[in-house]
Amino acid sequence: MPEQPRARPLHAGARIRLHAGRAHLFPAVAVPEGMVAGQYSVLSPGTERRHLAGSDRDAGYMTLGQADSAWLLAPVPHGAAFDPQHHGAVIAPAGTGVEVAALARFQQMALLGLDRVPGVELDGAIVVGSGPVALGCVLELHRRGVTNVRVVTSRRHAPIGRAPGVTCVVPGTPVAARLVIDAAGDPRHAAALTEPGGVLGLLGTPEPTASLSAIEVHRAGWTVVGMHELAAQEAAAYRDAYSTAAAFLTERLPAELLPSWCRTVSGTRAPELYALLTGPGRPAEPVIVFDWRTA
Repeated sequence: MPEQPRARPLHAGARIRLHAGRAHLFPAVAVPEGMVAGQYSVLSPGTERRHLAGSDRDAGYMTLGQADSAWLLAPVPHGAAFDPQHHGAVIAPAGTGVEVAALARFQQMALLGLDRVPGVELDGAIVVGSGPVALGCVLELHRRGVTNVRVVTSRRHAPIGRAPGVTCVVPGTPVAARLVIDAAGDPRHAAALTEPGGVLGLLGTPEPTASLSAIEVHRAGWTVVGMHELAAQEAAAYRDAYSTAAAFLTERLPAELLPSWCRTVSGTRAPELYALLTGPGRPAEPVIVFDWRTA
C-alpha cells in the first residue's frame, strides 16, 4: 500500500519551551517554505502561569507574522513560523500597529463572550481582574457605549484604571452588580459580587479545580454564562470579531494610553519575564509583546 501523504504542519520553530517550571529560549530556525515568519508574539500571563506549573510544552499561543502587508495573528507558540491558512488565524485591518493588533486579540475575546450574555444592563457592570483579558473586556464594554465600569483589582495604580469609564476598587469593597464578569479565573470571588437574579460571566479561564456551588447558583437565581471565545463560534464570526476590535482600537484609542497598556521587548528577555509572572515583580503593563525579528 502506498504511503499516505502527511498533513502539512500548522507551525514550526517555537522559540520558548517550558521545562521544570522555567522558560527556556531556543534559537531561530529557517522558515519552512510556504509559512509566515513569526515576528512578534504576545504574553498571556494567566495562561502562561498555569502552563509553567504543568508538564513540559512549547509556550505561547499568539504569534504575529506579516503577509501581503497585513498582520496575521495565529494561535501558535511564541515566535513560531506558521501556515498563513491556519484555521485559527485572524487578519488585522490595514494600518493596524503591532501593539494594537495584540490588544485587539484580547478585546475580541470579550466581544465574542459578551455576545453570549443574555439581555442585561451593561452600564454599571463589575469586571474582576486587571490583566489583558480584563482590559480587553472594559474596552469592549466601552465600544458598546458603557460609561461606568467598576474593576476589582488588588494591583495599586493598575493601568486598566485609565480606560474610559473605569473606576478601580480593591477586593473587599462592598460593591455588587447585576452583571459581573470574571476576567481573572476566580469565579467564586466574582459570584460573591453578583446580585440575586444577576448574570455571572466567566471570561477568564478558571483553574480546573475551580467550582461554584449549584445550590448557591440555584438560590441566588444567577444566570452563569461561559464566555470562552471559541464556544459555538463560526469561523467568519470569529474573524469578524477580531477585525471589529482592531478597527475600533485603531480609530478610537487615544494614542497616549497605549504605552501604559502595552510594552514590546526583545524575545531574548522571555525567560526573565516568565520568571516574574508568579511574583510581585510582574510588568505593570497588561500586554507584553515579544519581538523576534532579531532575537
